[in-house]
Amino acid sequence: MIQQIKENIDMKIVVINGSYRGDRGYTRYLIDKLLQGATEAGAECQVFTLSYLKINHCLACGQCQTAELHQKCVYDGKDDVQMIFNQMAEANIVVYATPVYVFGMSGLLKIFLERFYGRGNNGDMRISESGLMFHQIDHTICSKPFVTLVCCDSLENETPRNTTAYFRTFSRFLDAPQVGTLMRNGGWLSGHGQDPARKKQVPKISKVHAAYKQAGRELVTEGYIRRSTARQANQEIVPVPLFGILKHLRSFKKVMIARAQA
Repeated sequence: MIQQIKENIDMKIVVINGSYRGDRGYTRYLIDKLLQGATEAGAECQVFTLSYLKINHCLACGQCQTAELHQKCVYDGKDDVQMIFNQMAEANIVVYATPVYVFGMSGLLKIFLERFYGRGNNGDMRISESGLMFHQIDHTICSKPFVTLVCCDSLENETPRNTTAYFRTFSRFLDAPQVGTLMRNGGWLSGHGQDPARKKQVPKISKVHAAYKQAGRELVTEGYIRRSTARQANQEIVPVPLFGILKHLRSFKKVMIARAQA
């Protein structure tokens, strides 16, 4: 699959932005950094901001599993999901982007992903490439190589864990190669991309944003994000030596909280 991407001259990347803040949030800011690199490398990029679209939740009505509406949703033509699916089918790579809300992806993104149910036959059981039992799916939509882009304000490693774990499971059941994981914490520390002065206060921010652009270029030229680039994009940005280790100490956390409150 990745080899096919590398050989494909016409690269198309579709981004699903699950932020409730739409194009005003930090999620969109990071998306734009990623797509800047992809566009410079020659890709066609398209962003679907779910908060601006009509995305109905699955009714669990089962109509998509009947002979009359086989793998068709009762909402087809009545909301924007089918339009997004059509563009995903034409894409080489899909980016699922979301801030963390109560330790998971946004409800907007989850509601959208639940509509995948209408593009499969749950009576036709298969075995995925990773050896898991699952039903038949529409590979043109569900199995696209994808990138996970997750952001949050928290500095704790535990905060995004549920979301990143979800997409690892998603990849295994849907035969969708996960070609990159971008996890940006400390959004408040970077000013959510809206405060240029933070670049001087927190110098690593510029390195992170440069890594996002490099990641976009690599998606086009390599078909995946290199681990070294992901490490740069996901690095701790707190201007404290060995912060990644110190932040696990309760005493250090108390000092940080006291300074923040002061």
